[in-house]
Amino acid sequence: MSDDDVIICRCEDLTLKELRELLKRGYTSFDEIKRLSRAGMGPCQGKTCKQLILNEIKNYTHLEIDKIPIRPTVVRPPARPIIFKEILESENERNR
Repeated sequence: MSDDDVIICRCEDLTLKELRELLKRGYTSFDEIKRLSRAGMGPCQGKTCKQLILNEIKNYTHLEIDKIPIRPTVVRPPARPIIFKEILESENERNR
């Protein structure tokens, strides 16, 4: 397995190769990469991939991480928790 096959964002399957291609195309902020690749938008909300992406941006741009433009991450949880039982009951009602 080459370095390019390394998964950077497990939630959205972003590989190091795909991230480096985005950087070569001129997308050098976390927000741009997030919008194009959906990295940081999965269940972990960037908790596992954000720092990896920022480190790769740092290596590519030679900027310190605190100089890389980053908007505050907005977490968008469901409006209210949903219980699986409610989903199944709703599905059963539709099938009647």
